[in-house]
Amino acid sequence: MAADAGSTPISSPLRQTFETVRILVRAGVLSPGRPDRIARQLKALKAWGPTIAGGYAAANERTPGSVAVIDEDGSSTFADMNVRGRQLARDLWRSGVREGTRVGLLCRNHSGFVQAMIACGRLGADVVLLNTGLAAAQITAAAADNEVGALIADAEFEEVCSGLPSEVPRFTAWGEPASPGPKVPWRPAEVQEEEPAPPARPGRLVVLTSGTTGAPKGARRPTPKGPQDAASVLSRIPLRSSDRILVSAPIFHTWGLAGVQLGMSMRATLVTRRLFEPEDVLRTVQEQRCTALFAVPVMLRRIMDLPRSVREKYDTSSLRVVACSGSAMSPQLITGFMDTFGDVLYNLYGSTEVSWATIAGPQDMRKAPTTAGRPPLGTRVAILGPDGNELPNGSEGSIFVGNDMLFDGYTNGRSKKTQRGLMETGDRGHVDGYGLLHVAGRDDDMVVSGGENVFPRPVEEAVVAMPGVREVVVKGVPDEEFGQRFAAYVVPHDGAVVDPNAVRMQVRAELGRYSVPRDVVLLPELPRNATGKVVKRRLPDSAPGA
Repeated sequence: MAADAGSTPISSPLRQTFETVRILVRAGVLSPGRPDRIARQLKALKAWGPTIAGGYAAANERTPGSVAVIDEDGSSTFADMNVRGRQLARDLWRSGVREGTRVGLLCRNHSGFVQAMIACGRLGADVVLLNTGLAAAQITAAAADNEVGALIADAEFEEVCSGLPSEVPRFTAWGEPASPGPKVPWRPAEVQEEEPAPPARPGRLVVLTSGTTGAPKGARRPTPKGPQDAASVLSRIPLRSSDRILVSAPIFHTWGLAGVQLGMSMRATLVTRRLFEPEDVLRTVQEQRCTALFAVPVMLRRIMDLPRSVREKYDTSSLRVVACSGSAMSPQLITGFMDTFGDVLYNLYGSTEVSWATIAGPQDMRKAPTTAGRPPLGTRVAILGPDGNELPNGSEGSIFVGNDMLFDGYTNGRSKKTQRGLMETGDRGHVDGYGLLHVAGRDDDMVVSGGENVFPRPVEEAVVAMPGVREVVVKGVPDEEFGQRFAAYVVPHDGAVVDPNAVRMQVRAELGRYSVPRDVVLLPELPRNATGKVVKRRLPDSAPGA
């Protein structure tokens, strides 16, 4: 069954254009202003395109004195960011960076990260967003695979970057490196020298996949085609130009990057902190009066793990939107978070490859906490069977997505399967009678046990609902008798005792015997990558619990 965004089908261009304008006006992206500033704003967008460079150049013409980014080093206006980006672009040019050069960025969340993307955009250089959680060998391999020709990194990552060729020019974005070298400029100084002309083609962003099932791959993100791309997300998440957006999700991650791009499109203020710490998030929301938070699910889990007395110390009433993406959330986390902070939670289901597929709002999740939501404006979701035909509501099949932000392929030349103009997500699911998408799990997570097809997610949802269980992950393991079986890795709450037999009985009662995890392994924590996703290959060998 194909699901479209509300009553606005993807096949109605005129209606979609009208809806796009309405959404952008509501968000404050399109608003009245001085004619001369609007003219300069449009001229900057025409010169640099709808890129990070173009967005900040246009914002500089429209509202130069407005605060663009706040980090531990202070606040920077749109004028500051634009001038610093121009300075860095000049310095990169001197170091040999040209249109099409791939520049690696290995940074925490701070204004220097955004500034580096502005500079690369002004040169038409491609940006490779490197994961701060990668080991030295992985950084070396990712840089080689993606043909990185220059590097901008925080000083703390100097050692893990030691394997890169010495001829690769390096810039420090934050901190003091052991070896002196050029730095990202932190204080604005008017650019006096002649600058390179706008590039013939805009630079691209390359995002590394999470690497939870193998080595991270470089995925080429498409250049936004204009404000309609922002309008798609804004059709389901009610952000506004007046927002102060705390971007806690790593900017090297697709969702953190989305927070930066949306904030830029709306000329909103971005608030960043280099390291995530759950109480610091609440403190920052209170001190900066943040109205929106971009996070990944494990961050919400850690906030909810804080003692109630700590959570209640801070005034978070300014929060209107908590936008989350990256992995599945348990119904208990969703309901508990909204009961604590109000109905402000929005959950986006998508991937590096398809960008967004569906977005669940508070009302959707109150009705069905396990739902992935509905497609936003201009997005189509279809459930396809093995023959490539669409399946009716309620039937489970492969999830395919169509929108204007499907990725341009991996840097190794491969891509994702497409059918009917739609791209596969690699997940299976169904659309219910209300038009809400429900994700059963990854195609490759399906286990055939005793001839029955079963998925880990329903098992995880059953186990995490048990008293004493903090979180759980379930995966398939080989079994001599049934071919495969489930193993459950359970993290109890501090001080709680979880009985493995009780876990098995709970699953048997709710889902049947083929879904019962024969192995129940108790762990103090789950192995995660830098974006909070569980890395299943790093789980210990399964062995039945006591």
